[in-house]
Amino acid sequence: MSSPRSRANMVHVYNCHPYASQQIVQVEQEPGLVCCGGGALFVVASGGCKVEAYSVEQEGCPLICRFSTMGTVRSIQHSKTGDYLVTIEEKNSATYLRAYTNWRYQAEGKARVGVRLLGHLLRGASVRGGVQMEIIEIPLSEHPVAVACCSVTGDLLVGCEKTLVLFTLRRPNQQSLSQSPWPNTQQSSSQSQGQTSSSNQNVSILDFERSVIVHLPKMSLKQVALCGGYVAVQAELEVLVLKLEASSEPQTPDDSSDTNTCDDPLEDQSDLLLIPRQQELLGDRAKDCDIPVSIEKTGLEDKGQYTLSYVLFRRFTPEFFQGCSVEETQLHSLQLYPLYTSSQSASTEEPACVFCFFSLPNAGYLYSLKGGVELLSAYQYPEKVLEAVLTDHLLHVITKNALQCFTVRCAAVAARMEDPYIDTTMKACPPCSLEVCALRMQLFIGLRSVCVYGRHVILLSAADMETPDESERSTQRRELKKHTTLTGIFLAVGIDPATTPALESFLSRPFLSRKWTISSPKETSAAGHGWNLYVVDTVSPLVLYREMVEYSRHYSETNPQAQSLRHLLSEAHLLLCASSLQQSSEGNHTVSLQKDADKQTEGQTEGQTEGQTERQEVQEALRQNCAQLGDCYSRASQKDCHQALPYYRMSGLSVTEVLVRNRPLPSSPHSYGLGFLFYLKHFLFEETEQSLSQESADEVIDIFSQSDPSEIISVCASPSMTNISPARTLRIFQHLEATAGVSVPLTITMATMMLRLDDLPQYTQLMDRHPEMLLVYGFIDEPRLLLHGGGGRPHTRVRPTSLTRQLSKSQPGLLVAGMVALHENNKAQLEQADHIFKELGCENCLLVDFWEATLMASSQEVVIQELLFRLASVYIERLTHTNSGAHSSLPRTRPQRRPLKSADDLINSSSHYGSLYPWLTVLCPAHTTNFQHQEALHKLQSLLCGPSMSIGSVLPLLERLSEETLWGFSLHLLCATRRGQFDSSIEKLLDRCPQAIIAFANHHLQDRHMALWWQKLLPELCDRTRAAADNSILLAALKETLVVVATETSPAQFLELIPDDGTASYFLPHLLTCSQRHLLA
Repeated sequence: MSSPRSRANMVHVYNCHPYASQQIVQVEQEPGLVCCGGGALFVVASGGCKVEAYSVEQEGCPLICRFSTMGTVRSIQHSKTGDYLVTIEEKNSATYLRAYTNWRYQAEGKARVGVRLLGHLLRGASVRGGVQMEIIEIPLSEHPVAVACCSVTGDLLVGCEKTLVLFTLRRPNQQSLSQSPWPNTQQSSSQSQGQTSSSNQNVSILDFERSVIVHLPKMSLKQVALCGGYVAVQAELEVLVLKLEASSEPQTPDDSSDTNTCDDPLEDQSDLLLIPRQQELLGDRAKDCDIPVSIEKTGLEDKGQYTLSYVLFRRFTPEFFQGCSVEETQLHSLQLYPLYTSSQSASTEEPACVFCFFSLPNAGYLYSLKGGVELLSAYQYPEKVLEAVLTDHLLHVITKNALQCFTVRCAAVAARMEDPYIDTTMKACPPCSLEVCALRMQLFIGLRSVCVYGRHVILLSAADMETPDESERSTQRRELKKHTTLTGIFLAVGIDPATTPALESFLSRPFLSRKWTISSPKETSAAGHGWNLYVVDTVSPLVLYREMVEYSRHYSETNPQAQSLRHLLSEAHLLLCASSLQQSSEGNHTVSLQKDADKQTEGQTEGQTEGQTERQEVQEALRQNCAQLGDCYSRASQKDCHQALPYYRMSGLSVTEVLVRNRPLPSSPHSYGLGFLFYLKHFLFEETEQSLSQESADEVIDIFSQSDPSEIISVCASPSMTNISPARTLRIFQHLEATAGVSVPLTITMATMMLRLDDLPQYTQLMDRHPEMLLVYGFIDEPRLLLHGGGGRPHTRVRPTSLTRQLSKSQPGLLVAGMVALHENNKAQLEQADHIFKELGCENCLLVDFWEATLMASSQEVVIQELLFRLASVYIERLTHTNSGAHSSLPRTRPQRRPLKSADDLINSSSHYGSLYPWLTVLCPAHTTNFQHQEALHKLQSLLCGPSMSIGSVLPLLERLSEETLWGFSLHLLCATRRGQFDSSIEKLLDRCPQAIIAFANHHLQDRHMALWWQKLLPELCDRTRAAADNSILLAALKETLVVVATETSPAQFLELIPDDGTASYFLPHLLTCSQRHLLA
């Protein structure tokens, strides 16, 4: 159990005109029931058995058709999908449920009518004879109390006293439907009343199938609603919303269909009068209510099953308020309303949003059901409300003597459903919790019911007849009633008109100044029949928006920071958003119909052009409204000032235009709003391609020098400020330095200004103020001193600054150190730094220096391996295009520069560069090639000698190098050695450079490879010496090898190693040394 949230929403009242004109529908008999849909108004005569359909989209509301019903109609509803009518009728004390299809072909009641039972289609001559209206008899086991049609699927929900029955709309002639789609609203309304039965190209055969029966034994149903799988039921003081979902899996016999098996704790206490307390349960908590729900098995479970879940439960207690007794405190106007986003089609897709509305006589409640159940608005009425209808833009309510409308928050929910960037720095929308407002009302006499189709509000009024003598007194009472009603509205929202002379003056004049176009009534109306049927047209959202903007000007003139101004502009924004969503949904529906149609008429083309023009006007109005909201938030408090950024962005205004709109008032020439500064900072700190003119850039510098001097360095470093006046800005910086002191970023920025003034001596003097390490820290504090664009984000284009270009010429080491610092502090990506050096034309020198420096500084394994591969590729490229006597054959635009780090520097300062193996010095002695070649060779050899290089990744690159040269042979031999191929390496080295074999063996043949001295090296030397006995290099190597073997083996092992044809005198000294060592051991 939980008590409902107390939301005391304030209701704003604005003197805007929501209604444009009204006309009286010429009906002959007093209307008893009315409903609308499909461009038509359906009128049931009071106590009669005849339905008349009038076109509400044509001037004068002409009669479309009339037809008789089979009983006295007690309830009537129209379904948008399927274009059928459903009625609850009485005849001979029995209640019936009937559906009327193809009713449009009853022109003046001349067409034939077919009557059939549910599921029994008419066949034979009755179908072949042409178009005819069908009356479908829907049998029920209980008396129907209420009906509802789903606007999404066309399904029919019937509410009995304790039971819900869902009928699914079926289309037996799917083939004909695919050739001729359902007539939409415009097509339906355009059909003339003289249409005959021969025009059967759009005829549709409809039928219903009972799908599910839901039992609610503890709830006495009064109203029901159905929309997109959501089922809402209403009792006197309770509302329950369920989600009904169909499953294709058949239901097993053991499955239980009960979704709530609560036992009734008050079963034996029926003699007690208990008043339940108020309760609000949302989402999953709604299942904790004491309303059990169960699904009856219909015998069709093999086709699938339905599952129920609780969505919302709300219970009220009977209360007394002025004008309504406790007995009259009952819920009414239950409604489920779908809303589509701009990317959806209202005819083919499930709605993105579904809203539930219901009302008490004194308050209305609007909930959002999808994406989390939430109470959007609670409407407090100033007097007793009889009925209410929810639309995209407005909530229309009627009292006994007035039609009034309130704003709604449906568009705010739909906008957030559609766009994930809402409520970010990119886009904004007024919150769903924005306080609602009431617009100007229209007074009537004796209102009974209201329904809405599009922009047409249909009102039924019935008043007691007055004598001529009472007319004058009645007029006076009505005038007094108007004043009292309006005064009550203002008092209900906490405004006392007596304290405001402007409101008193407003209430003292006639309330309605709008001209009304009223059709000339018949003579019976002139005689005063006591009832009327009105069609009141609401103004278009665009017109209402313009009036709201005009209305807001008196706020902006008197108090630009007034909360009411912001609220009114937010209301206008939501109004335009709702209009945009509605237009997009209708446009998508029209496109889908055109794809199925064979051709498009000229009238439809003109209608589309008008629709496109209206959409363009709405979009332009949205941009203007966003600019106005940006102006409001630009001077808002710190809590809301951040909203200026997204609204200005959505307005499409340039920074210069925003500057003009936010220039300070003459009364406070140095005062800038927090929201404006917030917008300006974001624009300047984000990397954009929009450059300000010199005038605008200088104005921005003045703004920050007055409002926020601490940000002036970052502002000046923005790429948008490239046209700034350097001399003027330098004076501001010098003043800032004199007041705030010297700082490294300020010094670098001043040096940049000197550079733009071509004052190189002053530039050099400023750069020499601080050591290079402090300058590097300055670059970390403000990376945009070196590069524009990126902001640390990957795959973003960057470009060098003028300071970067100067550093590449005068201080390349500082530039490389600065770029390495930016990379290591996540201020620049590796690819972005590469692009900078390529832009500078330094890809052959400084870029490689940057890679080498980054390799020394980086601790990220991925970056290390990437840099090792890049550097190995560069070194091999240099070795390929250089030789011992010539420079690189690659074309160059400038002389080759010596690298910042030599091979020895890298070996001494980086763990990734290993010390060169001793045998490499023997194999490739220094000064045998030119400097560039020697450096590239030593660096590559050092990488291969280091612990980090992956040999597998570099082997494909080494295939480009030949082994014919000793330096190329050394690289291949290094790779083979790193891979553990010592046997083949020994053979290759003895073939190419035997003088290096001992150095090779001393370095590599140690520990677990020691046995290779006598297993591989000694036999190879013996064989080669036998073939070349005068080779002194081989003989010297053999002696060194025997010394090692004698030290590491036993005498017996040594004897086994001596060749059979060896000279005893040559091996005897080594055998003696081996024996002596063995004896000592």
